[in-house]
Amino acid sequence: MNQPHSRRRFLACAAAGLSAAALTRVAHAQLATQPPPKLPAEDEHSVTAPVSIDVNARPIPSFDPRDRSHVRFGALEYRSGLVLTSSYRGFGGLSGMRLDKNGERFIAISDKGGWFTGRIVYRGREMVGLDDVEASPILGPDGRPITARGWYDSESIALDGSFVYVGLERVNQLLRFDFAKGFTRARGELMTLPSAARRLPNNKGLEGLVVVPKGLSLAGTLIAFSERGLDRDGNLIAFLIGGPRAGQFAIRRSENFDVADAVLLPSGELLILERKFSWLGGVAIRIRSLPLKSVAPGAIVDGPAIFHADLGQEIDNMEGIDAHVSADGETVLTLVSDDNFSMLQRTLLLQFALVD
Repeated sequence: MNQPHSRRRFLACAAAGLSAAALTRVAHAQLATQPPPKLPAEDEHSVTAPVSIDVNARPIPSFDPRDRSHVRFGALEYRSGLVLTSSYRGFGGLSGMRLDKNGERFIAISDKGGWFTGRIVYRGREMVGLDDVEASPILGPDGRPITARGWYDSESIALDGSFVYVGLERVNQLLRFDFAKGFTRARGELMTLPSAARRLPNNKGLEGLVVVPKGLSLAGTLIAFSERGLDRDGNLIAFLIGGPRAGQFAIRRSENFDVADAVLLPSGELLILERKFSWLGGVAIRIRSLPLKSVAPGAIVDGPAIFHADLGQEIDNMEGIDAHVSADGETVLTLVSDDNFSMLQRTLLLQFALVD
């Protein structure tokens, strides 16, 4: 069996595989990404201190390896992509990423309970590498790494000012961190989840988190999306936590796609990154557009797909999506993949401009 076929088969198998008062702050999604002050010298060698790491980046010249002139994919236009590698043993498993307003500074989470922070380096509008990258463990309420209590699967992330929310699958927990209190050394505070969220299926729990900012309907709400928690009609369960109208709603499921992540555009357009696997069709991803105004307790929300890709394009186990507006006014979507710490998979960072 040749290696490309092995990698694709492994990827296909892998893909198969709060109270209201706590959310009243106005959302300013960039503040948590600001670089922290230098640690005191006596703290630099602590087991919880960030570690500087080198990340190598190999460019992906074309999203369609069969046709470099093919740049338009649905409503998206390919800008650039990178294959990321590092000699740091803990690098990988990237399940979510949030960027600052310029699309440069980032906070990412690994599904092995770790933070990665740093900066995307651009040449013009193309990504060329990462710099200032640091790795550190996600800390629980007791100040110890969450892995010490057997908590892994940190799968979803959202920013709200200096606050960072992280959803943990399997244990179905939600943590809130105040990055003003130590950046990635902040301790996670356990938040209260709806009882239905605590009962989500094993390994199909909270996969996407979005905070609704001031000026949009549902401002102050944390929207939490399950990967494949299904209601009685087979639709995907999601939750409105805090804000003016807390409750549960559903996203109409189609073509066996599951939720991988979500991002809210300034326009109020809610983009859902989805993925699926079948033995016949392999792995595929798509992005669906949902109007935020249709989201309400008890609602069933639906919307069109604006992007679709499969293993004929340069994808992997795509698990994270975020958006920023470039200096020339383009809405740029950034996607990141989880390599599951496998030699047969890749950590990809992809960017597209939203053109429709």
